[in-house]
Order: sequence, then C-alpha cells, then structure tokens
Amino acid sequence: MMTSTWVSVIVVQLVLIHGVKTEVEMQSCAEVQTPSSVVPMGSTVTATCVIKDDCPLVIQHLEWRLADGLIPSSPVANHSHRLSTVVISNFNHSRAFLTCSVKASHQVIAGVAIRAGYPPEVPHNLRCQTNLTSYISLTCNWEPGLLETHLMTKYTLHTEIWDLNQNFSYELPPGVHHVTIPRPDFVLFSEMKVLVKAVNELGESTSASIMLEPVSAAKFDPPKIENIDVVPKRFGCLRLRWSLYKSQDWVPASHLNLEVRLRTVDGPRWSEPILMTRVRPKRPMDQCRLLHGTQYFVQIRVRYKQSPWSEWSSSQSGVTLESAPTGRLDWWMKVPRDPKEVNVHLLWKPSKQFRANGQNVSFIVSLQKQGKGKVCTTRKNYCIFRLPGRAKRVYLSAVNAAGKSAPTEIQIYSTKDLMVMSEVTAVPQDEGLLVQWSSVITPPPTGYVLEWRPLLQTHPSHVQFENAARNQTHLLLTGGSLEPYQPYGISVYPRFKDGVGLPLTVEAYLSQKAPAMVPKIQIQKTWGSHVELTWDEIPLSQRNGIIQNYTIFYWDDKGHTQILRAGPDDRKLTLTDMSSESLYEVFMMVSTSGGSLNGSAIHFQIDPFDTVTVGIVFILGGIGLLLISLSVLLFCWYKFKRLKMEFWPAVPDPANSSIKKWTSDSTRDAHFPRDDREQNQIYLSHLSFLDLPLKLNKEDEDLWMSGAEDTSDLGESICGSPVLPSYSGSNTDSVPYATVIFPCPTTTSSTSSTSSSNSSGPPHRKPHVYLRSESTQPLLEAEDSFTPKCYQNISDQHCSFFGPGHDGGSEDGDDPENLWDHFPFLRALAMNDHPN
Repeated sequence: MMTSTWVSVIVVQLVLIHGVKTEVEMQSCAEVQTPSSVVPMGSTVTATCVIKDDCPLVIQHLEWRLADGLIPSSPVANHSHRLSTVVISNFNHSRAFLTCSVKASHQVIAGVAIRAGYPPEVPHNLRCQTNLTSYISLTCNWEPGLLETHLMTKYTLHTEIWDLNQNFSYELPPGVHHVTIPRPDFVLFSEMKVLVKAVNELGESTSASIMLEPVSAAKFDPPKIENIDVVPKRFGCLRLRWSLYKSQDWVPASHLNLEVRLRTVDGPRWSEPILMTRVRPKRPMDQCRLLHGTQYFVQIRVRYKQSPWSEWSSSQSGVTLESAPTGRLDWWMKVPRDPKEVNVHLLWKPSKQFRANGQNVSFIVSLQKQGKGKVCTTRKNYCIFRLPGRAKRVYLSAVNAAGKSAPTEIQIYSTKDLMVMSEVTAVPQDEGLLVQWSSVITPPPTGYVLEWRPLLQTHPSHVQFENAARNQTHLLLTGGSLEPYQPYGISVYPRFKDGVGLPLTVEAYLSQKAPAMVPKIQIQKTWGSHVELTWDEIPLSQRNGIIQNYTIFYWDDKGHTQILRAGPDDRKLTLTDMSSESLYEVFMMVSTSGGSLNGSAIHFQIDPFDTVTVGIVFILGGIGLLLISLSVLLFCWYKFKRLKMEFWPAVPDPANSSIKKWTSDSTRDAHFPRDDREQNQIYLSHLSFLDLPLKLNKEDEDLWMSGAEDTSDLGESICGSPVLPSYSGSNTDSVPYATVIFPCPTTTSSTSSTSSSNSSGPPHRKPHVYLRSESTQPLLEAEDSFTPKCYQNISDQHCSFFGPGHDGGSEDGDDPENLWDHFPFLRALAMNDHPN
C-alpha cells in the first residue's frame, strides 16, 4: 500500500512539475481492447485497458469513462497488475467513446469508439413498372422497413432473366430505395426474377422475389376515343371507337382490357366502371342499357394483362335515341292565402321513376287530362299561372320530340291557417344539411314538404323542394346546389288531405366562416357619463354565417379595458361610467360559428357639456325664469295700489280742498276709538310755518289772492324771514296741502298805540291764516272767478281757523285758548303765537 502511494506521488510529480512526457507519449502507454467496435443495440460490451511495460502508470491510477460518464472497473489478477477491465451491461448509444484516463488529471491515455445499431430489416413491397411512353425502361421500388438501423445499410437489386439465363446486380448508394433498369437489361415479353438484398455491419436480409413480364408491368398512356354514335333502331345504346396511344399501338391487342364509365350531362358523378374484354383498338364497341334520348359523357382506360390501369381518357359525349317520356313528376303547389292574389306557383321535378328519354323536353300544365285547356307551357321546372275559380285540379305532362308522357294529376289544395310545426332545425352534416322538425298535433299530418332556396336569389327557378312521409322527422339535403357560406331559407310545410298548413322557416348555412365586413360604429348621442353607440345591419351577402353576437371592446388612455356584448338583433349599445377627462378607443368584433372579424377602431371623447346637458340647463333655467316672472307678477298683482303710488303718486285736487273737509274726512276715515272723549290726532302730511304782518297792503293782498301763482315761498316775501320751502316730512310720498300763516310781531310804537287805543283790554289776537297749498304742483284753475272761502279771507274778523264763529269765542262759550286742547296736533302752532 505504501509502495502504491509513493508511486502515485512520483507519477504526479513527473506529470505536474517536470512535464517530461507529452500527451502523445501518455496515450502510447496503454491500449483499449474490445471484441468488436460495432455491437447490437442494448447488448453487453466488455473492454480492457492494457498498460505497457515501459509506462510508469498502474491500474490504481486509471478510471473509465463512457461519453463523459464515469463507470466502475475491475482489475484482472496477474503478476504485473497491468490490466483494467470494464463491463457495460446495456450499451444503448448509437455511437460513443469509451476511454481509459488518469484519475488525477483526467488525461486520456487510451480509448475506442463503439457503435451500436440493428441489422437491416427485410425489404418489402417490391414493385416494378415499365415505362413505354418515350424512353423504355423498368423502374423498381421497395420499402426498407420502419426500424432505424443507426448503421449504414447498402441495398443491391438482383435480376435474373430465365429465358436468357442472364443475371444483373445493381448496387445502390446508402439511403436509396429505387433503381431504374436500362432497356438492354430486360426483355419485354420474357419473364424475369427480381429481388433486393440489404447489408450492414451487423448482418444482411433479402426481400421476397417477384416474377414479372416487363410488358405486363407497363402503365399505358391514356387511350383515345375516336367517336361515339347511336346504334340504329336500338334505344339506350351507344357505339364508340377507340385507339391506343400512337407510340404504343404495337402492343398485341389479344391481352388488352378496357374499362368504360359514363355520366349524364346533369349527373353529379360518374357511374361504376364497366369492364370490357376481348376488345381491339379501332374496332367498334357497343354500350347499351342506357337512358333513351339522354346525352352521356364517356371515358375509357386500358391495361395489358395485370398491368396498372392507364389514366382515364378525355371525355367524349353522345346521345341515345329518343322515346316518349315515362314515369311521373314530383310536384309542389303554393296557393296564395290572400284572396286578392289569384296566381298559383307550381313547381315540379323528375321522380326516381321518371325518364325524359329526350333532350328538348318541355312541360305542359292543362285543366283537362287530354291536354286541353292549357294554362302553361315551359321548359323550366316551375310555372306561375292564374287559376280559374272553379278548377279543382290540373294536369302536368312532359313532352319531347318522340311523344308525351302520361299526365300527372295535381290536386289543388287550399291553405289553412293552422300552425302545426313546433320546431325546425338545420345543421351541416356529411356535406349536406340535416333538417329536423317536430309536430304539435296527434296524429301527424299526411306528409311534409321541405322547401329551400338561396336567400340571395329571388327567382323562382332557384326554389327546390322535397316530399317527406308522415312518420318522417328529418331529411338530409344534399346536392351540388348547396354552396358554402351562402344563406338558405328552409321551410317545412305540413300537408293534410284537404289542404296545406302554415310553414316554419329557419336560416341555415352549409358551412360558415368569419363575416366579410364589420359595420362602422357611430356615436349617436352622449349624455352625462353615457355614450350610445349604433351600427347598421350587415348585408346578408357579407355575413358568411349566422351572426352570433357583436362584441364591443373599449378602453381609455390609461389602459382600462371593458368588454360588452350585444345580441344579433341589437343595433345599439350604451357605454356607462364614461369620463370626460379620458380619450377612449373602441372597436367592434362580429362573430359567427365559423370565425370572427375585428373592425377598425375609432376614438372619441365626451364633452363636459354635451347637447343634452346644455338643453337640460336651458330648460331648467327657463323654468326658473318663468317661476320668478310669475312670482313677480303675482307680487305686483297683490301690491298693485302700493306700486301705483310709487310710480304714479296721487295728487289731490287743490280746487276742492278745505281744512274742514280734510279734517272731517280724515277724522272719519281714521279708525278712532269708540270713546268720544279722547281726541285723535289729525294725521297731516306736512305743515309749514310762515310769519305774516298784521296788515297786508293791497299789492300783497292781490298777490295773496292770485290763484295762479305758487305760494310755497310766500312767507319769505311777506315777512322777510327765511322759511324752508323744501319738505322734510317722514312720508315722502305725500304732497304738502296747506300752509298756516302767523302774523308778524309789531315793532313800532305807532302800532302799539293804535292797538292800545282801540282796545282797553288785552290786545286782540289775529286769527291764524291758512293758505291754500305749499305744493309745487301747478294749481288747477277754476272756471269761475276765484272767491275765497272763509278761511281764505285774512281780513275777515268773523272767520276762525275752523270756519265761521263769533268774536272772541265759540258758540258754547269756551275760551278760544282752550281750543288748542281739543286739537293736539295743532298745538304746535302756539310756538309762533307772540303776545303783544
């Protein structure tokens, strides 16, 4: 053990420090030995690493690796300890390196590449075909098998011509599974044996051999139909002549086979091929048991013995001899429900037993069985005619150049207002439309009529129908008339003994796809946070299917996306919770069961004040203004008198004013208390005080007596004392009515003496004078001459302030001084009453 350790240390020092040996020298120290470098996939592999005598390494310094993976090893007991063996129980790599390397540095000192795979499978499906068109050759093909060998496999084709005892071999490159044998290496009419061998490093395999005659393996070019004629006096027969392709007409005709197929002009498919034997090119060949007077398209193909059939020739047409039509016609009559509509729609088609037996076939609808009373003659499959009022039935016949068919009797049924059908569905199935229906009455009607037509075609010639038995609840509609992506209207009519009930109609498609267009979105109106979107209906020709729904996608500038769906019959949709601060983008997706299509996007933004909002504001504003106006008018109505006084003050007539009248009227109008002992104040609007001299001269008296002058400033002109001409009362609406004039005080001695000489007692007081008005309004002129009243005559000693009276007192003997007590409001006059 110590010896091995020291040896390892020495080796490491030699490799890492001194670097004496190179990589090439290290690899020459050992060798990996295996039984084979190619092994079967999954087999056991044994390898041995042999260290040479001059190499300082020992087996304890080595390790095994397979494709970068470490595998355990076991030493072999011998005297030199120079061998290391590894066993791989399941080798599953198609190619991998098995190496022996140093443990410390992982340096490879020896290795070997091992491949694994499978032996070749037996080639199968060997077939050969001769080309007789231009360059004559024989081509053989085969299939190598499904299992991958992971090894290079070579194929070799071997042929043996028995008549000539010649053998040929053709070795092919790897991966090639066909070979073309040149013309000198085979004989057309001699049999030959053909087989294929496959070889790889794990083994070989051989295919089953085939025996063939090269001419029997030839695929001929399509033959040619020279012409097609009718067979004289033989109905339903066609005679045709044919020939081989020009470069192949040397082939013996004794072993040629021919197939014929036919199709009527309006037939949907070809008939089953008819095998013809013992045929020779350019020899007439008859084909019978065909329809009379019918045009056929004919094709043929040929082969030699069991060789592959040639392609079908080009089509040629021929017409059999005509005869009178036979069989009956299926019909469908639609009588209008409206009594004003008298036209009848009659449709028909050949039944399974009908034979037109001619090319130019026309149809006659008559009122009598013998063909009299014709109402319609046409070559189409429908007729619209006016039905006589008493007709109960009509007769339908087919006519060609050879004769007329037996008439088909058609009963004229009335239309009943009876709904029998409860449900009708139509779904695609097996390249057709499966129509199913159910009835709500028991027992069911005597039969049903299915009518269908393309909705994009309105002409009656496109209408088709099919009759169904009473116990039938479904029918498969097929035929070339049904086209994909086209809408069809399918109606189911119940039939009774004496009439036809109301139909139930559905729309159907043979197949659907996405619509061809998306309607344009229009913003119809906005109000508040709502937006109403509208769109037009998609034209029927652009739908390509039944519309399932309309999907609206919209989002704002922040990326918040909303999705709304509308039904197939909806034409508008309202978006809610919209913000006027965001810009929105919206587009529509229209869907059918066959796909969806997205429309173009539009952008919009809600106005803060839209038309509806502005209208509402105007309406509310108008209503508010109307209410205010009505309130003002009602207020003015109730306050009419007060407002009238504000704008048009009431000015009394000065010509009719008097203090007595005024006083009595004011007293009477006022609401006095019932206690007569208490005197109410007289509510005067304004009082002005003027001081006048005791005696007026003539000029002043004339001035005083003039009724046309304004007396508002009379006090100043008489007494020379300032008097306020303006009014300063509490009620500005009133106009001053009167001015009380006081005598001026005496200032001279002569006046005093005169007064004293005239009276021995106290000086006599002059009565107060009451002027007419202080108003600035112009006084009304009386028609008569001015005659002053008692209170206007200032020199009359018998007049007092309140009317005529006695000298020095009143009638009841009271002191005149006491009169002021009865008139509290006039006590203010005492302030200007000066004693002598």
